[in-house]
Amino acid sequence: PLIPTVRLNNDFTTWVGIVAGVFTAASLLPQLIKLIREKKAEDISLFFLIILFCGLGLWIWYGSLRSDLPIIVTNTFSLIVNSLIIVLGIKYKKKF
Repeated sequence: PLIPTVRLNNDFTTWVGIVAGVFTAASLLPQLIKLIREKKAEDISLFFLIILFCGLGLWIWYGSLRSDLPIIVTNTFSLIVNSLIIVLGIKYKKKF
């Protein structure tokens, strides 16, 4: 279905997944903040970010297939932050 029926169990496993997803999503924030402050992207691997973008998209698809809201939400947040890093990385990369 296009809009999955969402299961959100309040069991320990679900909470471990939520916490893991939050930490994973938050891991990209320091890089984004540094990029915004310094407006330099020489040390950023755009290839890495594009591979990560594809992986996050697949996680969102997987979460949708499983109707797993924590997977969908945390990976969607990561995908948004990753997309911003890619856009700013391209914008601030010095041209040779």
